[in-house]
Amino acid sequence: MAATTPATLTTRALLLDMDGTLVNSDAVVERCWRRWADRQGLDADEVLKVVHGRQGFATMAILLPDRPMAENHADNRVMLAEETADLDGVVPVAGAPAFMAAIADLPHALVTSADEALAQARMGAAALRMPEVRVTAEMVGASKPDPEGFLKGAAALGFEPAECVVFEDSEAGIQAGRAAGMRVVGVGPRAAAFTPDVHVADLTHLRVEPAAGGTITLTVLA
Repeated sequence: MAATTPATLTTRALLLDMDGTLVNSDAVVERCWRRWADRQGLDADEVLKVVHGRQGFATMAILLPDRPMAENHADNRVMLAEETADLDGVVPVAGAPAFMAAIADLPHALVTSADEALAQARMGAAALRMPEVRVTAEMVGASKPDPEGFLKGAAALGFEPAECVVFEDSEAGIQAGRAAGMRVVGVGPRAAAFTPDVHVADLTHLRVEPAAGGTITLTVLA
């Protein structure tokens, strides 16, 4: 069950996941991981339960714990190339275009498990503005649920972790935000089960406004 949703949150900076939060890429993620699961002789439905929010090599390490990490990294490079080339069905999450317009002049960063090429491809396919400040897969040593990405995003914006709110859709991402000492807005159906501080079905249910003293007010809409 989702946590009780307050009417508003006040923050100073926003840290945004991409897949499932701003961009709906579920169709291509499922296609690519089903192919990978078939190659490995794994149950694709079970594989899809753990892929969201993590870098590919981290997912592979969970699913194939005895396989050398070098093979996971090599497979992940192939996976990233496949995902970057396959943009069929990649669309914005409902409300994402207006949300990105509303935060254009507010402190925000993209923190994604995608690499730069994949992030550019998917944000472009969804016709969403790419944030100037971003933390992509190449910039971290550990995948979500490790908090490294969110901590780097906060530092790049010049804010303390407690001054930031994370937007996430996945269990791994929500865990990473909490581990970073940040509040979490869960977006979409996956997030509801992992008790984010606030849960919204999509970004049409959230209003973002600048407030006094350089703060940002997030208002949950019915």
